[in-house]
Amino acid sequence: MTTQKLIDQIQKKKSFLCIGLDVDLNKIPKHLLKGDDPIFAFNKAIIDATHHLCVAYKPNTAFYEAYGIKGWQALEKTINYLNDNHPEIYTIADAKRGDIGNTSTMYAKAFFEDLGFDSVTVAPYMGKDSVEPFLAFKDKHTILLALTSNQGAFDFQTKTVDGVELYKQVLETSKSWANSENLMYVVGATKAEFLGDIRKIIPDSFLLVPGVGAQGGNLQEVCKYGMNDSVGLLINSSRGIIYASQDENFAEAAAQKAEELQLQMAAEL
Repeated sequence: MTTQKLIDQIQKKKSFLCIGLDVDLNKIPKHLLKGDDPIFAFNKAIIDATHHLCVAYKPNTAFYEAYGIKGWQALEKTINYLNDNHPEIYTIADAKRGDIGNTSTMYAKAFFEDLGFDSVTVAPYMGKDSVEPFLAFKDKHTILLALTSNQGAFDFQTKTVDGVELYKQVLETSKSWANSENLMYVVGATKAEFLGDIRKIIPDSFLLVPGVGAQGGNLQEVCKYGMNDSVGLLINSSRGIIYASQDENFAEAAAQKAEELQLQMAAEL
C-alpha cells in the first residue's frame, strides 16, 4: 500500500487508529476455545466489529509463533481475511526482525510476498545492510524501532554518543539508506515529550505509536507533539480494545473501546 492510500483512509475515516491483534488464548472468551481455530475466530470477530473505526491492524507475530504451526496458520488466515475483505486497511507484521542481509531478504519475502503484509517492524541495531533488504520492496514499508515505550528503552536508546542520543543517531543515519522513503518509525506513546525533537529530524515520516491505553500513553500529548500535515501517526491500542470483555459480546465491547479512541482522533483532526 502506498503512503497516500493510507493518508486517504485516515481522512475518510477520521481515524488514525491501529488495532493490535495480540491473541492470548488465556485471555480470549472461553466459548471460542471449543472451535477448531479459536485464534482466527477471535480475530475475525474483532475485525468484523472494528474495521470501520481503524485504518490498520497489527498482529504481533510472537502471539502466533507461540502456538506453533496452528498459530502461524491462524496468522495466515487473518492476513488473508483482511486482504480479501478489507484491502484498504493497512497491515503491520509486528515481527521486530533484524539480521544480516541475506537473512533479512528472506524475512522480507516471508512477510511481504508470502503473507502479503504492507509493512513489518525491524530492529536497526545491525545497521543498514540488515534493513535495506526490507526497503527494496515496492509499496511496502519498513517500520524501524526508534524510541520504544518500554522502561528498558533508557538502557541504550537515550544514551548519548558524542553528545547525541542514540535514537537520534538512528533516525538521522536511517535517512541516508537506500529507499529510505519507505521507512516509518516506532515511537512509544509513553515517550511523547521526545516527539518534538524527533519531528525535527523526520518531519514527514509516519510514526507507529504504541502505548496509548493499557500502557498509559496520552493521545492528546502524542498528537500535540507528533502530528504533521499528513497526520503522520498510527496510534496502536491492543489490550485496551481486544480484551475489553471476555463475554460473548466481546466484539461489541471492543468496538465500543475502538470508537472511543476514534472519536478522540476525529476531534484532533
